[in-house]
Order: sequence, then structure tokens, then C-alpha cells
Amino acid sequence: MTCPSLPSRRRFLQGSMLGLGSLALNEMLADAAPRPLPGVRGKTGPHGIPRAKRVIFLFQSGGPSQLELLDQKPDLGTFFDKDLPDSVRRGQRITGMVSGQARLPVAPSRFGFRPCGQSGTRIGDLLPYTQGIADDLCVINSMHTEAINHDPAITFFQTGSQQPGRPCLGSWVDYGLGSESENLPAFVVLISTPGTGTADQGLLSRLWGSGFLPSLHQGVKLRGGAEAVLYLNNPPGIDRSGRRQWLDTLNALNARRHEEALDPEITTRMAQYEMAYRMQTSVPDLMNLSDEPESTYKLYGEAARTPGSYAANCLLARRFAERGVRFIQLYHRGWDHHGSLPERIGVLTKDVDQASAGLVADLKQRGLLEDTLIVWSGEFGRTVYSQGSLTKDNYGRDHHGRAFSMWLAGGGIKSGSVYGKTDDFSFNIAENPVHIHDLQATVLHCLGIDHERLTFRFQGRQYRLTDVHGQVVKSILS
Repeated sequence: MTCPSLPSRRRFLQGSMLGLGSLALNEMLADAAPRPLPGVRGKTGPHGIPRAKRVIFLFQSGGPSQLELLDQKPDLGTFFDKDLPDSVRRGQRITGMVSGQARLPVAPSRFGFRPCGQSGTRIGDLLPYTQGIADDLCVINSMHTEAINHDPAITFFQTGSQQPGRPCLGSWVDYGLGSESENLPAFVVLISTPGTGTADQGLLSRLWGSGFLPSLHQGVKLRGGAEAVLYLNNPPGIDRSGRRQWLDTLNALNARRHEEALDPEITTRMAQYEMAYRMQTSVPDLMNLSDEPESTYKLYGEAARTPGSYAANCLLARRFAERGVRFIQLYHRGWDHHGSLPERIGVLTKDVDQASAGLVADLKQRGLLEDTLIVWSGEFGRTVYSQGSLTKDNYGRDHHGRAFSMWLAGGGIKSGSVYGKTDDFSFNIAENPVHIHDLQATVLHCLGIDHERLTFRFQGRQYRLTDVHGQVVKSILS
């Protein structure tokens, strides 16, 4: 017989859950920014000792050609307009854009390289400012990916899967470490327009989305101009005190609903409302570059005065880093080189060269480079053979995922080094291959995160950024 004065087992458990949920909600409302979540990240942050506190990812969307920028092949001149040898291609697939060509003629780069700094790292003459920071860089010439088209390749680089729906790297970092700033999001996104005036690859918001992670961890996209975040400003007739009262009322209603439904997305929305309220004062101040001295614009270039430019976004990345933002994602579009490569790549390197180097130098002089990891890369590389017609001064290059180049700098990375090697045609990897999952594992390692332990249970299985792959590239660590 059940005693009527005692609660049933079901009611007891339900009441316990509501009580715990209320405690968690009150804690979150007390401080919505530093939000450690339960999970496999040790609940307090990194698994090991971090070398970097934050990441600035300079993503070059469209696939920069390694043959012109970072992977010199000086002997290709003797192969001009000759067919790519079968012993090099080895029957590997090519895209449909060149599958109908009668030939695959080798196109040597028309641009030079030089050894730079004390390290002697060879960097293309299209990147004179990057040449000046060679001793701060680790160049990887042996990156590879399975993806061969832009959208799946970018998605793979950002989320660890060619299929949409997975959390991006920035969201995983936010989930694993949380924020260091009370007034800014942990993960921000900045997109610039190329000097070519065209942006060949559209960037979908899922590239900075949280996928199946709580939406609290998605990136916040910021725009150039007066309104950096849409709908952040108060509507007409509402001042800041009125907005505070409105939020308090809304939070009380949401708290009551959370007690009934126990839906974690309710607390996510509440935290986002609170962050938006705090950003009303922090973001306009951060986006206002009027307090920067003239020396800043000499370092980043005059383009840094133009909102929305790559240079301005690099300068903003430094300002975000100073203020404790955990993951800063920049996208620069337009790097597709199917035709007229010399003309297009000349414009794009001018867009990014001085600002990228200026960011590294600026962080270094401020003492921030040692705990900031900078990543500069596209989603894949370019073929040694020309797409379309070929002359010594004009040629194009198709997509190539078998081998491409990138560079890293800062927190935990061995400076003044080159890792990996390709064959004489930059077509296949000859030494020390680095897969996309390996790079992702290494980035997380620099932040003190074990990529095999940072997981999230979804649809009955534990997911992670690197899926079931990836090894930390220990040879590039300092």
C-alpha cells in the first residue's frame, strides 16, 4: 500500500529534475558569458596544458594555388606545355571541368620565389610582406583532402565532414572551452569582399553553425559599417533601461517555460538575449577604429580604413583577440583560378598579403602571438596543368585536393619551419602527408583539447570534429 502523504517515485524524480534545472538556469542568468557546459571536456576547460588561448582562422575561400605562393617547383620550366606524365597522374580522378580536354598541359608558374629570413623558407614573390615574417611561420606543403569541389571541400575543412549538418571548428572550440569575455561572444565571423569585385563561392551560414550542438555555440557574423550585428540596436521608442525591463520579464517567462519543458534551447535563447544586451555597448566600441594610430595603418595597409575589407577584418581580429574572443573566423572569397590566373591571383594576394603579415607582426609586438594560433589556408590547392588555353603569361588551374599548402603561426607552432614535401609537379605528396582531420586535431591540441575526448552524443552515437580519424602533427609543435 502506498502512503498518500509521500510522493510517488515518478513525481519525486520529476521534482528533482525541475529543481536541478532551476539551479542551472539561475547560475546561467547570474553570468551568461562564462558558460561551462557539462560534457567530456572536464567541465572546467582543456584536457591538457594549452599553448594557445585563441584561434584566428584566415580562410582563403576558393583554393589558392600553392604553385604560385608556397610550394616552389623551379624545374617545371622544362615541362612547359608538355602533357602531365601518366606516372604522376596515376589514373587519379580529375574534375568534370577538364575531363573533356584533349590534353593536360603543364603550366609552370610565371612568378618567382625566394628564400626568406634566417630559416630560408621559400615563399612566392606575390607575397612580399609574408616573406618578411617567414621566421614566424610554419609552412605545410603536404596538406590533402578527399573533396574536389568547393562547397563540400569548405564544409569538410570547417566541420570535418563533406555533408552539411555537423558543428564547425569554432563551435567545437566554444563548446569545449567557453568564452573568456563577458561582453562578447566566444566565436565571431567576418567576411570580406575580394578586390576582383566578384565572390565565386557563396558562403553559407552553416559553415559557422553549431550543427547538432546547442545553438549557443554558433558563430556570430559581424558586418562592416554602422550596424555590425543585425537587430542589435534598440527599436524606436525603447531605451536601454526599457530593454533591460523587457528582458527581465522575458527571462521570467522563459524560466517558467523551462521548468515545464526542460528544453535546453530555452536557456540558449535566454543567454543569447543577455549577450545581445551586453554587446550593445561592447561591439560599437570594438568596431570603432578611430582610436587606432597611423602606425596601425602602415602595418596593415591603407585598405584597413575601409570597413568590410580583408585588411580591416584582420585589424578587427586583433582587437577581438585583445578582448578575449576565443575563435575569430575570417573568410576571403574569390580564389578560384580556372582562367586568367596571373591577373586574378595578383589582385587577391594584394588583398591579403600585407594585412595577414601585419596581423602576425602586430600580435607579436603586443605579446599576443605566443598564445594566439593563426591559420592561413584554403579548402584545397590547384593543378600543375592548365585548364583551357596555355601561354607563358596566361593560364588557369583546376581544383586539386591531392596536395596543397598552408601556413600557421603562433601558439604552440614551430616557427621558421617547413613540413611536408610534394613531388616535382606538386601533384602528389612525397613526404609527411597531413590530412584535414590531422590539422583539426592539431589545432585542438594547441588549445589543450584532446580531439578524441571532445565529443557530443547525437542520434545514439558520440560525434567529434575529427570523426574517427586524425592524428596530432607533433613535428610542427614547438
